[in-house]
Amino acid sequence: MADPFRFLPPGGLTGAEIRAHDWSANPLGPPEAWPPALRSALALMLPCPTAMFLAWGPDLRCFYNDAYRPMLGYRLNEALGRPFREVWASIWDEIEPLVAATLAGESQTLTDVMLDLSRDGASEQGWWSFTYSPVLDEFGGVNGLFCVTAETTARVRGEARLRESEDHFRHTVELNPQVPWTCDPQGNITSYSKRWLDLTGQAPGELDGAGWIKALHPDDVPWTVTVFTQCLASGEPVDVDYRIRDARTGTSRWMRARAQPRRGDDGAILRWYGVVEDIHDRKLAEDGLREMNATLERRVAEALSERKLWADVFETTDALVGVLDPGYRFLAVNAAYAREFEALYGIRPRAGDNLLDLLADHPEHRDAVHAVWSRALSGEEFTIIAEFGDPARTRHCYELKFTTLRDAQGRRLGAFQYAQDVSERLRSEEQLARAEEALRHAQRMEAVGQLTGGVAHDFNNLLTIIRSSVEFLRRPNLAEERRTRYLEAVSDTVDRAARLTSQLLAFARRQPLAPEVLDVGERLGGVADMLNAVTGARIRIVTEVPDGPCHVRADPSQFETALVNLAVNARDAMDGEGTLTLRLACGTALPSIRGHAGAPGPFAAISVTDEGPGIAPDLLVRIFEPFFTTKDVGKGTGLGLSQVIGFTKQSGGDVEVVSGPGRGATFTLYLPQVDAPPLPTETDTGADDGQTDGRPLCVLVVEDNLEVGRFCTQLLEDLGHSTVWAHNAEAALSEMERVPFRFDAVFSDVVMPGMGGVALARRLRTEHPNLPVILTTGYSDTLARDDAHGFELVRKPYSAQQVARALRGVLNRRAASG
Repeated sequence: MADPFRFLPPGGLTGAEIRAHDWSANPLGPPEAWPPALRSALALMLPCPTAMFLAWGPDLRCFYNDAYRPMLGYRLNEALGRPFREVWASIWDEIEPLVAATLAGESQTLTDVMLDLSRDGASEQGWWSFTYSPVLDEFGGVNGLFCVTAETTARVRGEARLRESEDHFRHTVELNPQVPWTCDPQGNITSYSKRWLDLTGQAPGELDGAGWIKALHPDDVPWTVTVFTQCLASGEPVDVDYRIRDARTGTSRWMRARAQPRRGDDGAILRWYGVVEDIHDRKLAEDGLREMNATLERRVAEALSERKLWADVFETTDALVGVLDPGYRFLAVNAAYAREFEALYGIRPRAGDNLLDLLADHPEHRDAVHAVWSRALSGEEFTIIAEFGDPARTRHCYELKFTTLRDAQGRRLGAFQYAQDVSERLRSEEQLARAEEALRHAQRMEAVGQLTGGVAHDFNNLLTIIRSSVEFLRRPNLAEERRTRYLEAVSDTVDRAARLTSQLLAFARRQPLAPEVLDVGERLGGVADMLNAVTGARIRIVTEVPDGPCHVRADPSQFETALVNLAVNARDAMDGEGTLTLRLACGTALPSIRGHAGAPGPFAAISVTDEGPGIAPDLLVRIFEPFFTTKDVGKGTGLGLSQVIGFTKQSGGDVEVVSGPGRGATFTLYLPQVDAPPLPTETDTGADDGQTDGRPLCVLVVEDNLEVGRFCTQLLEDLGHSTVWAHNAEAALSEMERVPFRFDAVFSDVVMPGMGGVALARRLRTEHPNLPVILTTGYSDTLARDDAHGFELVRKPYSAQQVARALRGVLNRRAASG
């Protein structure tokens, strides 16, 4: 008897339940009477790894695949074949509008919807994304709906935690007595603490860009702007003092601004992080100190002549003030200094005491004090930070300033020390540093999440196609036409996955390149013809190339891929209609780009210009980020420009972007210009004509991965060659020592435990110079850094045709050279 469920794919829990279910009492009737549209939908849905369900018929009877089963919870035992409304009665009010719109023929997509699914019988809040699509019967009418769903609870809650963390950080910043701020590489203020508004009376947003300069004291603007501009250009840290004016009262306060740049992996400045500190009291104290120092010098001169010392001159400050003569005797010491010294050493210093003698019982402190004061007494003026105080209580950090004490004739009489407690300031700086590190960590995690999410999304799409195609290819009764179609789908998807991997490696500058010297002008002509097919008939391509040759050393495939990526972006920006200009300039200098220093060159400048709407300034800083795209979902991976800048940087150049709203966009690739290659000799001309004698070869295969090794040896044997398989480089060298003359070629992986493929190839070149070696890899950091290894390279994933072509090429070159 014929199987009524022959349309169901083999395996799976849900498939087994459908077969075992009693359909006689169900309105759908026996399976052999089910309409073709229902059978086809079930055949496609059940093997799919993504969670989805199908509701069919007037009362929407439920079917689902294995991936959807966990979402049903306690409903699982009774859900199959029941009306959709009864299965999800707990959330029917929320989803009924979606169902009605879908049955009316409109597809529905919702993202991050909060629902209480109660899968275990208890309240359970979660967030979900749904795509509802109408399902047509064989007569073209809507007879059901199809839903693909995914739970997004973890991501939604993670984003909520991130927002809470950012809010926490924001409150921490606002409570800081200092003023944290950030600016872009051009110096435009992008964020700041509200405390700046409290200090200056400026309104929110008034200091954005360069508006903060309006709050400065007019006398301090010129030199403050000069210092700030110089630091932006050089990348050196900012450290400048200036006065700000309170717009409400007209009073001024001294502030100190400091900032450090944050750089990207390529060294370009991404953002500046700074802090403004209120130093008004310190400035007043320094002014008082200078006045006191002048008074002290006058009083000491009088004391030397009159044999007396006015010690009370120092008692007007809480700072620790002491004066020593060249013999380390105290000329003066104020009460604050004496109290701290007594608390630490049990001795109260007085004028006339020798500082080094007072520290005789503390030799480790005596040596340190002697070293510092000897510098001061020799005439050096300097500032240090030191921690000292009573060990039984909190130890304080002091900023110690040493200046020279001179008489009215300028003769050096001794040295003067002024120590100010800076503990609170240092603690504030430490708190700011921790907050800045927390912010940097959050930004790194955001970038990693964006990158991994994008990779997972694109690869899962590709794997879905491959898996579904393989499932159908396993069917013994599959028509030859459909078998061919599925095989082509698998092959095409593998190529797309390889391109995606290549783009990721190009962005990371880890793509193994196969550079050669090429004439850019000549190559642009060929690329322009290829771009006609990419851009469409409504895009006019104009090529402007100088008459003379212009050579660069680059990977031709990656070069053409970069131009195609730029052309596709230009086509989309112009909505498929306009003029695309390819322009080449030779012998140019490399300008300063994104904060990097320029270079005299010569460089070849390849420009791609469109007539689109241009790129907004706030997007220009992000266009090279992986997976960043302004295109609609499904119309771009966001890796095209990542490949462009990765390839250009790895080739020794850079990319400049000039654009603005309404002005189109020009992307210019700067590649180092090189001399023309030597003319080929007669031997070179015939060295690789693609012809061989067709004899079988003995190939030494070096591959540590068992699955890849089996595949590679089988592939070579299917091409008519014999193989010997070594699982690592050391085993390969042992095989060569046993019978060195039996091998015609070596086919080796690059990345292996122990000795790598490049090291193996170089050793074989030394010991067996006439033995051809072909390297293969999907990624190698060694090859990404050094493309001048000189060996034939076959990139993974490779095909039989690529391996055969590589073997033919190295053998023909060996024959020609011999």
